[in-house]
Amino acid sequence: MTSGLDPIFRLVDGANCDQNIDTSTVNGRRKAYSLLMKKGIFRISLDVPQNAEFNVLSVVNPYGCGNPATLSVYRRPLPAANLRFLSTVMWDGRESSTQTGTQKITYMTNPDDLKTDLAHQAFDATNGHAQATTPLTAQQQNDIVDFEMNLIAAQAYDYKAGALHGNGANGGPQAIAQDTTQLFYIGINDPLDQNPSGAAFTPVIFNLFDAWADAKDNRRASIARGQALFNSKTINITNVAGLNDDLKTPSISGTCGTCHDTPNAGNHSVSAPLNIGVGDPDSTLDVSYLPVITLQNKTTHEIKVTTDPGRSLITGAWQDVGRMKGPVLRGLASRAPYFHNGSADSLSDVLEFYNNRFNIHLTAREKKDLIAFLNSL
Repeated sequence: MTSGLDPIFRLVDGANCDQNIDTSTVNGRRKAYSLLMKKGIFRISLDVPQNAEFNVLSVVNPYGCGNPATLSVYRRPLPAANLRFLSTVMWDGRESSTQTGTQKITYMTNPDDLKTDLAHQAFDATNGHAQATTPLTAQQQNDIVDFEMNLIAAQAYDYKAGALHGNGANGGPQAIAQDTTQLFYIGINDPLDQNPSGAAFTPVIFNLFDAWADAKDNRRASIARGQALFNSKTINITNVAGLNDDLKTPSISGTCGTCHDTPNAGNHSVSAPLNIGVGDPDSTLDVSYLPVITLQNKTTHEIKVTTDPGRSLITGAWQDVGRMKGPVLRGLASRAPYFHNGSADSLSDVLEFYNNRFNIHLTAREKKDLIAFLNSL
């Protein structure tokens, strides 16, 4: 509608690259901002840490921006709602990291640590993405955080099942609005014994649609079956960096809740960046629109090829290459495309990726039920 002149279209982050780009014509702007329009992804420019345990051997970026010292990575924006459930801020956790002057979110310091990190994020985003000429004041940062912390979002209605809080169900945003209705603390239901309460992990992550388990309505019954599958379907977890390697366990028998453990929110309740292969060039997902970055370990000379080094661009750690956090799952229906790089156009694509990646052997009905459930979050 604005022929590419809306402020969202800017070279600093909305363009595929900020160098040698012609935005003087509409066609030029369409080309320059093609990833933003097609995938809703922004370019993030990050310097390789001076203490990095790796060298960047090559960058093959189809849009330019191939500087090996300052890498351009392409990521979806995360939701600005349901922030009280966060255990780390940003895909790579850079706004919850000592390397950036922020702090790790912990049980003992939460939620003050989260609010401090969000204030820092607001400051960075205003100076960087928005290119403000005047920095935010401390009061403005606090006002933004207060606003953000009160944003709650969830799917409220399904065109076939009706209101998602009807007939005893507990869907919609009201049920997760306050601690009194949905308890959360850092480490809640963690599967690796990091729950400060000492309570055992349960794979029953969601109970929103328990009341629909025996529903006569086909759509409601499908949503309830999908919830049960999310909570119980066995997944043989292999080759996941951040789990199998850190635990020195080649195979872990888990469920969706192993990585999405926060009750009725679905994100990880502690900071646990993982690499499930979404950013690998040989992924079953289409990542052909992303750069290919080749890294080499300075000590072992091992080589890794990725489309996004992830957490390692913050910590400099070799083991963090490709690791990203998992997002809060509420409100999924309105957030396509999925994954940090937008490589899954639909929830069907998401399920196909997991089904193939972990050999889950989902049936056609199970896929349909899981999608119905995920669309109801």
